[in-house]
Amino acid sequence: MLKHWTSYADYKHFIESAVLSMNQSELKRFHSYNHSLFKLLSLNLDILKDILLLYYSNTGRPSKNQPEIFRSFILMADMGETSITNWVTALQSDDILATLIGCSPHNLPSLGSYYDFIDRLWLYDDSYKHKKLYPSNKNFKPRKKLKNGSKLKNKNASITKRLFEFMKDGRTFSARFERLLQEIFVAVAVAPSLKLGLLDENNLTIAGDGSSLHIHASHSGSKHCICRSKGIFRCNCPRTFSDPDASIGWDSDLNTWYYGHTLYTISSYNKAFKIDLPLHISIFNAKRHDSVSGMVALAEIKQLLPKARFKNVCFDSANDNISTYQLCKQLNITPFIDFNKRNTVYKNDISISPNGTPICKSSMPMVHWGFCPDRQRHKWRCPKVARKEIACDYSCSDSDYGRTFYTYCNDNPRLFPPVYRDSAKFKKIYATRTACERINNRILNDYKIHQNFARGRKRISFFSIIAGINIHLDARVKVQNLT
Repeated sequence: MLKHWTSYADYKHFIESAVLSMNQSELKRFHSYNHSLFKLLSLNLDILKDILLLYYSNTGRPSKNQPEIFRSFILMADMGETSITNWVTALQSDDILATLIGCSPHNLPSLGSYYDFIDRLWLYDDSYKHKKLYPSNKNFKPRKKLKNGSKLKNKNASITKRLFEFMKDGRTFSARFERLLQEIFVAVAVAPSLKLGLLDENNLTIAGDGSSLHIHASHSGSKHCICRSKGIFRCNCPRTFSDPDASIGWDSDLNTWYYGHTLYTISSYNKAFKIDLPLHISIFNAKRHDSVSGMVALAEIKQLLPKARFKNVCFDSANDNISTYQLCKQLNITPFIDFNKRNTVYKNDISISPNGTPICKSSMPMVHWGFCPDRQRHKWRCPKVARKEIACDYSCSDSDYGRTFYTYCNDNPRLFPPVYRDSAKFKKIYATRTACERINNRILNDYKIHQNFARGRKRISFFSIIAGINIHLDARVKVQNLT
């Protein structure tokens, strides 16, 4: 039962009363946590009660300190602590930290309350997975490495097409187990930041990217057989895994196979305040291709933020497929996607360069002459006529205007996107894609998800969301100091 809930106003009053009762030594130490205090004071958790009511029983013993536990997780990540056990011990021995989360020293949440809180926010009981026996080759790690800088190929080329067909019929991903965590993230972090003007809700340019998330566990699992006692040290008996959700993926940055998950975020950049903000955070299977993760994340964020107008979306070459362009068109979002370099012939006498530029018979790129939005086509002109300084021996047209050529978006949106790839507009907007790379780095390294010894997608998802909320709070503090 969710009965006792400390409101945001009560929390601020508690902090004010606690400060008045401190001596000079305590005040000095308390003010050393000013940055953390400003972050917690800018976090209004009143909306969280309405969201969580559905996930608590109407009978039984009332739950206590739920907003304090959530606030404690925020402070825990801000302080760089990765162990819940160590953090609870630190709270019990430090009255200042206890005050910051809104608790008196004799009324702190127990260790079990933290784990129970995480379990309630995950829409699936996965406790049986840690006891289940799996085949020994569940997480087979290939011996042969890929070429330096290369990425794992999508084994199922038709998966993006089937995924688009699934979403085209109006179906959603509301049954995903991390759905509640994402709703909380939007309610307590993204929506307030939009309201504060940290992002323009009516004109958003977003970017998506995935990063390898290594976990500190063995991909071989733990044996439960008696083969070792019989002198058999290499057996294929079933075994358990400390993180059964993890799988083998390829880390293109380190050029190595890894055991873990994929952190996928959709972020946006505020040029005025020079801040990066995550809008959506997901944890996917390590072996899942980014083309699939990007489509799923884009559909989810559109559903979680229905009032926001996503004008542009930036993806890397992993999402350079027809289905992603079709999804963007359905969602009324202009795609800015890096080209996955493959030479393509469009007509017998006109070839297409890797960036989608028509090449004339004289092997020169034709000149882009604008986009016709009503017909969804790009116009190209003869380089000899359009640029007088170019010499050419070929005569492609008898007209003084020179030969014209049209590329239609509907023919192949990969080659001919709505915004020409070599245009200044494309380059300017696509440059903001680095925001999601910086966000991934902050979550994994600044907020130490890579150093976290948590097991299972449930806890990794939870701590990633906590890190994302912290990034929003950091931005609020920065903007407050600038203004």
